[in-house]
Amino acid sequence: MIIGGSASQDLAAHVAKELDEELCYVETKKFPDGERYLRIAGEIEEEVTVIQSTGYPQDENLMELIFIISTLKDMGAKKVRVVVPYMGYARQEKRFNPGESISAKIICGLIESAGADEFITFNIHEECVLNFFNIEARNISAMPALAEYLNKKLFKKSDEKPLIVAPDKGAYGFAQEISEIIGCDCTYLTKVRLGPDKVETRIVDVRCDSESENTVNIDSVKGMHAVIVDDIIATGGTIVNAINILKQYGASSVDVCCVHPILTNNGATRIYEAGANKIIGTNSLSSDTSRVSLAKSIADALRQ
Repeated sequence: MIIGGSASQDLAAHVAKELDEELCYVETKKFPDGERYLRIAGEIEEEVTVIQSTGYPQDENLMELIFIISTLKDMGAKKVRVVVPYMGYARQEKRFNPGESISAKIICGLIESAGADEFITFNIHEECVLNFFNIEARNISAMPALAEYLNKKLFKKSDEKPLIVAPDKGAYGFAQEISEIIGCDCTYLTKVRLGPDKVETRIVDVRCDSESENTVNIDSVKGMHAVIVDDIIATGGTIVNAINILKQYGASSVDVCCVHPILTNNGATRIYEAGANKIIGTNSLSSDTSRVSLAKSIADALRQ
């Protein structure tokens, strides 16, 4: 049995279709004072999978998830799998300053205490967050789904392979993963200090024998169709910088890919203004850029 929370109902419906499983309806509404009402309609099976992202509004979506898990346990579910395609609060995994709340740890505790028996998420920003759980917790990559989309939609009719670009070295693993699937080259951007007050962003030519961060080969970018890849795009500042660099190096076109398209503060507008052709995100979060479905990836994970 599959249950979709308010933030992921469409995704849950497609997962149920992939698995040929029953989709259970959840009724939710707000009382005049702002409190939430929730009712699970239907008889509950022993094993249930709940799908609910906890992006904006984070607190509402999280509270709804807790209500669903706890209610399922009260109604007799023996095993509750919780799929959170995008996990809110996951970027506060430690105390950076004295007195700060370790939000990620608290959220994991709430989900587990509500009755979750297994937890699945996609490209969580800090994988160490999963260590806060005492239940089985898995972090799945959405890069194969993004790579499949790129192959089918952008490069289907072209023999020319793209150049996959990570906006910084931290995202280079994502670029490598996609480039290996597509069968093309990848690279990343790095900041090189030229003096006490001067820093320049450069492209690392990772196809050379030496991967020195000072190695630059303009010809590796000139005339190429570049695709920038990252896990999360929030305000878009890092992506805008990457687009500008790639354009300076002579890229013929630039597309942008991410797993979680948060895109706050007019992030999408800024990226398009910088010259991106498309922004391609998954439906871990609902947005105009959510072009890639995670339904098959979730179904495959549940089959395991």
